[in-house]
Amino acid sequence: MASLNKVILIGRLGKDPEVTTFENGNKKVSVTMATSERYRDRDSNWVEQTDWHNIVVWGNLANDIADGRRNYAKGDLMYVEGK
Repeated sequence: MASLNKVILIGRLGKDPEVTTFENGNKKVSVTMATSERYRDRDSNWVEQTDWHNIVVWGNLANDIADGRRNYAKGDLMYVEGK
């Protein structure tokens, strides 16, 4: 049986990206993302549920973010696809 390991998130950043540079020059970018769902409960009241996700980026994308070629800040909308 084949399996599928894929995630797609669209949400807002909870903080500015944090860049970590290692001795060998590799970079890691960490950021938190909030995704929200809004629905009506049984009493017809609006309920908003927010989930928080820890996102870690490595490789070329991390280098682009760290070097300012891609600018992200707290509150920005971001699309993430990965496994």
